[in-house]
Amino acid sequence: MQLQQLVYFLAVADARHFSRAAQQVHVAQPSLSQQIRALEKELGSDLFHRARGNITLTDAGEALLPLARRIVADAESARIEVQEVAGLRSGRVRLGATPSLCTGLLPRVLRAYRREHPGIRLQIEEGGSRDLVGHLATGSLDLALIILPLQRHDPALATTELLSEELVVATAPEAPPPTADAAIGIGGLRDQPLVMFRHGYDLREFTMAACRAEGFEPHFAVEGGEMDAVLGMVEAGLGAAVLPSMVAARRPLRVTPFASPGLRRTIGLAHRKDVQPPRAARELRSVLTQYLDEAARTGTLPPGTRPA
Repeated sequence: MQLQQLVYFLAVADARHFSRAAQQVHVAQPSLSQQIRALEKELGSDLFHRARGNITLTDAGEALLPLARRIVADAESARIEVQEVAGLRSGRVRLGATPSLCTGLLPRVLRAYRREHPGIRLQIEEGGSRDLVGHLATGSLDLALIILPLQRHDPALATTELLSEELVVATAPEAPPPTADAAIGIGGLRDQPLVMFRHGYDLREFTMAACRAEGFEPHFAVEGGEMDAVLGMVEAGLGAAVLPSMVAARRPLRVTPFASPGLRRTIGLAHRKDVQPPRAARELRSVLTQYLDEAARTGTLPPGTRPA
């Protein structure tokens, strides 16, 4: 059984047509058919029902299909890894990050990375920490910037604390201030209509936990939005929202800090413990930590953040 035969098999399985499959893999149709026949002989079973204009998988073909996809994908991963080792001239990094970090931190880090490694493809997935942890566990992400600590039931991940992030209360500039004082306590949110994120958002869970620790359930004016929707609703005066300082500072909002000791959360970088990230991802991790070290030294960290 040869890898190229499996590539041809997958092409026919997807196209359901020998000629179209041959065009997709850039080979003459007789050569493709010959290789499929050789594969069937090797396996001792037909893989396709060959009715004119209607190519379908046999039971044996259905059994082979997921295994062939995995084998070809593993071969592609091996090829990419070797190319990365050869000099990081090509490859990819699959990075997950929370919405606030996608706008407040990542652009400058990725710009520095692209300057050093322009041939590496960057695939960014934006989402809540819980979703990103799940994608790390299934292998669909190499690294993820998430909110720590992990939940007890989360899979085994290696994590590094990076930043402590300040949370603030944001309201529309023309709205009455949420407190007469310079800072607001958690209890000050008790009677404050809130614009709340959808379920699964880290900020929703964090805000809910802080309010419940003070003995009350927050009141929602609007709930269910993503970051941009929540910001727009706060700007429109529909209510207040608990936001990262780095996000609130970028919008025309009234920002009120929390009273001492403040409300903060920890940003960390995570990857699976049982699988070392590809070299391109390890290099991105190095660029990220170097950027944060330099930004801390020069006072250019995102607003409201400090080294963890």
